[in-house]
Amino acid sequence: MADEREEESGAVAVEGAEDAKERLNLDVKIDKTGACQRHITVTIPREDIDKYYDAAYSDLMGKASIPGFRNGRAPRKLVESRFKKEITDQIKGSLLMDSMTQATDDNALAAISEPDIDPVGINVPDDGPMVYEFNLEVRPEFDVPNWKGLKVERPVREFTEVDVEQQIKSLLERQGRLVPHDGPAEAGDYISTKLTFKDGDREISSSAEEVIRIRKVLSFRDGKIEAFDKLMAGVKAGETRVGKAKLTEDAPNESLRGKSIEAVFEVLEVKRLETPELNDEFLKAAGDFDSEDELREAVKKNLARQLEFQQQRRAREQVLGALTVHADWELPPDLLRRQWGRELDRMVLELRRSGFSDEQILAHENELRQNSRAATARLLKEHFILERIAEDEKIEDLSEDYDKEIALIAMQSGESPRRVRAQLQKRGLMDTLRNQIIERKVIDMVLKEATFTDTPYKTDSEDAEALDQAAGGGEDDGDIPEAKYNAGPESTLPDGDKSREQGKMGN
Repeated sequence: MADEREEESGAVAVEGAEDAKERLNLDVKIDKTGACQRHITVTIPREDIDKYYDAAYSDLMGKASIPGFRNGRAPRKLVESRFKKEITDQIKGSLLMDSMTQATDDNALAAISEPDIDPVGINVPDDGPMVYEFNLEVRPEFDVPNWKGLKVERPVREFTEVDVEQQIKSLLERQGRLVPHDGPAEAGDYISTKLTFKDGDREISSSAEEVIRIRKVLSFRDGKIEAFDKLMAGVKAGETRVGKAKLTEDAPNESLRGKSIEAVFEVLEVKRLETPELNDEFLKAAGDFDSEDELREAVKKNLARQLEFQQQRRAREQVLGALTVHADWELPPDLLRRQWGRELDRMVLELRRSGFSDEQILAHENELRQNSRAATARLLKEHFILERIAEDEKIEDLSEDYDKEIALIAMQSGESPRRVRAQLQKRGLMDTLRNQIIERKVIDMVLKEATFTDTPYKTDSEDAEALDQAAGGGEDDGDIPEAKYNAGPESTLPDGDKSREQGKMGN
């Protein structure tokens, strides 16, 4: 009988706990402090607090251990006195969680980050209501723009054997080796150089040795040197050339934003690229191809994927340009800083699935870094609008969508889908992949309702050499996951379909 009474008591306690989680009689005050910022004050009435206390003590009565009494047989008043602190801490957490959830749900607050709240500084009073405040970042309020019937230009191109030859030339170069060159350097050659950046007489940053290909533009994370090929024209080992690196307004070193700094190149050696022959050994190294024809077919498929990416990117730019015309909301600087790494990750994932090389990805990444605030603000606004359309149109992510995306990334990287999935999960990028899937589905839906005008497509030229560093220093990227690159002549050369190594084939 005693066991039956204890089971009955436990059942009552569970029922009491469920009752306590019924709707709270909250008083919620919301102050709009910005387009994406809300300051929320929540008042929980005494009767709701008492319900939580009663449910918690009822649950405890059947198992409380107090000296002089059998377990579960101590008087309630004694149990309340003995365990008040523990119970108060327990119900404080429950009250905060339940009330915040109800407040955000009831007021349709689409949170985009965790609430800014300090639970330690909040107390459950002995008498009267419990009042607390917190800040919340939310999706801005806006009217969904008309997305039907947009006019879109679509880049098109029939790839020729000349395009294929250019791609194969790039593949041969990436498998090539650098050899010393005694004569003056020309465009396309490499220099081994000590690189120092200065602001006046003050040294900002330096590298003991960098191997850099001479191209029209030399880009960094925070800026670029234009006409780099002219700066290095005819340079020989032992010479020093001095150029100007223009830093962007988003450079990590705030004191140098927008300034031009001096770039000193102390050339240690000039090198020229020797490319291998297109033979069986190269075909195996490039992707385990059985014949040159098979390599050419893989190149054509990769070109088609890159064209598809450019079509999607150009369509996306036009569609989102039209949708965001009136998206003039100011986004919080803290939000932009936090989201910057996620947007960078998303861009890298998109390029990887589309068959771009590590070298090309680094160049795109530097371009995005150089305008990080403006780029992140634009991408966030686009995301908010596309997410809202997805909700209105009931567009969802499906398990097969993830399988497809992961399979494409795996095909380009030469790794198994299982390994790619594990890497994405380890780096916390599945949410990024989810956003990518949803946004692409929305864009596809919008494009089905659009009218198209075909325009010629030009392949990306290799006019820029990218270095994975900030010329102006001042970086602190500890929270931003870094892409791993195998760029350079010594890189392994996989193809787009049959790669057996890491890397990607590109222009």
